[in-house]
Amino acid sequence: MRSPNLERGFPTRFLAHCTIPAITIFCIASCAPKRTPEEAIRTALTYTELEWLPEARHIRHGKDLKGITVHTPDTTLTEYGDNRGWWEPGVPAKGMAYKWGGFDTPESFLGGLEKGKKAGDIANTHKIRLDDAAVSQGSVGIDCSGFVSRCWGLPRHFSTPELPSICDPIAWDKLRTGDIILKNGHVLMFADRQGGYIIGYEAGPIPTWRARRCAILISKLKDDGYTPWRYRKMAAPKSSDKETQYYIEFGNSSESADPP
Repeated sequence: MRSPNLERGFPTRFLAHCTIPAITIFCIASCAPKRTPEEAIRTALTYTELEWLPEARHIRHGKDLKGITVHTPDTTLTEYGDNRGWWEPGVPAKGMAYKWGGFDTPESFLGGLEKGKKAGDIANTHKIRLDDAAVSQGSVGIDCSGFVSRCWGLPRHFSTPELPSICDPIAWDKLRTGDIILKNGHVLMFADRQGGYIIGYEAGPIPTWRARRCAILISKLKDDGYTPWRYRKMAAPKSSDKETQYYIEFGNSSESADPP
């Protein structure tokens, strides 16, 4: 399952992952090299800081060539009942667009746009119901678990239901850079704490459909059913490292947002 980034409040269900033998998941994950917190954050930044120039040809609100319904998160998305569209043709954009089932690298995202593919494809109840069958090959972008999979250097897209199979649960006060905070249907990567907030990275819909840095109240995450996990192949920080080396100062930045 594509582990829709639906995301704080949307209903989701776990289906397709049940058909994948656990031993297969283990073998695939075991092929991934050990990851360091610094590498995870560096990869996240290639998504959140990605700059690109949207064009009108990157918009789609309708069916692709295979009959899959696509809604790109451009500013005309409001006409289809969602006000979280953000990019606009001719206006420089920052951050990779969210795509249901997306697992693109920055290079494949930009290459796809150059070929005329569409920039993103939002999640909705229709996508959740169809799951993998709703993934459009005519669009490029990243979803929440695809984002974490890339940050961890995994060889394929691991869905949110699959991530616990390669992780161990941890306590909230044990979170380290590169860990994840997970619930049924969404995942974000932990970077640091700031007061009562978790500072992290995610690909999701709030406030807009894209890869972004986020600041979310810890109490809100707990109330919404999130739990912290650590990837088994994530290296421990070096003794000389401090979490503050990854610190993100949001201040009054528009990127700092607590989801409703």
